[in-house]
Amino acid sequence: MNPPGTRKSWVGTFAGVLGFAVTLMAGIPDAAPAADPEAGRRKAEACGACHGTDGNSTLPGTPSLAGQPVFFTHWQLIKFRDGRRKDPQMSPFAQNLSDTDMADLAAYYQAKRPRPRPAATDPARVAAGKRLAELHHCTSCHRPGLIGQEQAARLAGQDYDYLLRLLRGFKAKTASDLDGTMTIAAQPLGDEEIVSLVHYIASLAAEP
Repeated sequence: MNPPGTRKSWVGTFAGVLGFAVTLMAGIPDAAPAADPEAGRRKAEACGACHGTDGNSTLPGTPSLAGQPVFFTHWQLIKFRDGRRKDPQMSPFAQNLSDTDMADLAAYYQAKRPRPRPAATDPARVAAGKRLAELHHCTSCHRPGLIGQEQAARLAGQDYDYLLRLLRGFKAKTASDLDGTMTIAAQPLGDEEIVSLVHYIASLAAEP
């Protein structure tokens, strides 16, 4: 049983970070309505070597961008540009992006059809991961089927190695988190549970 006040404290914290996320999203300068997916296609040519020409990467450890919610992609680019998220390839690229560039890229990738990434999953771990996803209410942010919405990423069909690295990073508090929600959510998880969750997520089809 949780100590008295633990649930109340967790709920208050969770509500706080969700409110912060709404505030942050409001700060995006009307990206989606003004975005130009065709301009995004041209701007995405430099991204194809790693993320795939249509946003479906084939490189282990590299995320696919196809089908990602527009706000999610836009905020990842902002974080790379301002240094909250760092990567040897992405950080220099993002330094040169304007807000319009980011909006166009996000709109382009959202419109692309995601394809599942190949992964060898264990049925027992998949079942355990599904139970963990239900226990920790993953669908409350990522939607049923884990297809994502707003600033919450599409997880279904994503790369196994990338998911494992990211969840371990949230657990260790070394991964960039927009509003703290994922860092909080990862803290109760042991490493074996993280692996099971990734097996489950990797088993999901890219399409809902």
